[in-house]
Amino acid sequence: MNYTNLTKIALNALRRNKVRAFLTMLGIIIGVASVIAMLAIGEGSKRSIQDQVSSMGTNMLFVMPGSQERGGVQMGNTSAKSLTLEDIQTIRKECPSIIMVSPEVRGSGQVIFGSENAPTTIYGVDEDYLGIKKISVATGRMFTDREIKSYAKVCLVGKTVIKNIFGSDTYDPIGQTIRFKNIPIKIIGVLSEKGQNTFGQDQDDIIIAPYSTVQKRILAITHIQSILASATSEDKASQAYDEMESALRQSHKLKEGDDNDFTIRSQSELIKTFSSISDVLTILLGAIAGISLLVGGIGIMNIMYVSVTERIREIGLRMSVGGRGKDILMQFLMESVMLSVIGGIIGILLGIGAAKLVGSLMSWPVYIQSKAVILSFVVCTFIGIFFGWYPARKAANLDPIDALRYE
Repeated sequence: MNYTNLTKIALNALRRNKVRAFLTMLGIIIGVASVIAMLAIGEGSKRSIQDQVSSMGTNMLFVMPGSQERGGVQMGNTSAKSLTLEDIQTIRKECPSIIMVSPEVRGSGQVIFGSENAPTTIYGVDEDYLGIKKISVATGRMFTDREIKSYAKVCLVGKTVIKNIFGSDTYDPIGQTIRFKNIPIKIIGVLSEKGQNTFGQDQDDIIIAPYSTVQKRILAITHIQSILASATSEDKASQAYDEMESALRQSHKLKEGDDNDFTIRSQSELIKTFSSISDVLTILLGAIAGISLLVGGIGIMNIMYVSVTERIREIGLRMSVGGRGKDILMQFLMESVMLSVIGGIIGILLGIGAAKLVGSLMSWPVYIQSKAVILSFVVCTFIGIFFGWYPARKAANLDPIDALRYE
């Protein structure tokens, strides 16, 4: 018996019991659709996070105050005032792989203009900050080094701040004076719109001012909360990391064997961390959805047992006219595979549609991988063979005489 005839016989058998065949395929359909949709959502989220982090530059490094340990005992916490302006000068002098570096201080509070006010965050930085963070100025200008040294009360604002206190994000606020914690600050520039990041944070709800102004006039501190730097290239990020660590240990007069009282993080580390977390969640979601495939496979085995029982006399008749056990085995195995594969194809189409619908209605990033579709198809074929083998084997081993006598 050739495979063309086997396929025709299998399709005819399925047509005779359309409703039963569909209900049997339903487990496979739901399982495959769930796997495709879950993997698409998981992969989309992973790529979105990577793009968001990479958009800030994969060669960016962060330095934050860190706790120091001696003999296993914590000597401080992450609020330690271990970063100063001297560290900035040391990095610029001792780190040839660093092209830009900026101090950062920040504070939250109400921004006020006239009778309008809104909560926001002010960042104190220097001229390199925009280049490091890949932020551009839409209108106006960036503050100068002279304004930093003179503690000038000037700032740049994001579109959300403009909308909140001026009523429209198309309003031109250049030259207007706002207040932050009762300190008047003149707007000299507007930042280009960036929108929300993957974590839902509004990147346009921001005020940028000279770090000296925020330090002295708003926060009344002398230390730096963090340092941002940019390596000359992505390939140099690892070398820049080592140079910064060595320079800061020298600046902080740490002896050999002393733990760092600062923490350096690179953008590539963040990408790897987020990717690993996303991969674990994607695998977990896929595994949960894959349970439906197992249930669907058990359903196929169950219905094939029923089919063999119903068609015992047919099996006996085929054997009596020369049908071999191998032919009977292949006949029922083909039916099982057809149930699984047809269900898998419907499930793939349904899963792709569901993933796109979720992405459209919920604005969720989705990415449908071709390998996920191919893998689902292969798994469906395997399920059809695995769960259909035993019932098919039972049919092939029937005694022709007993089968013909069966009522």
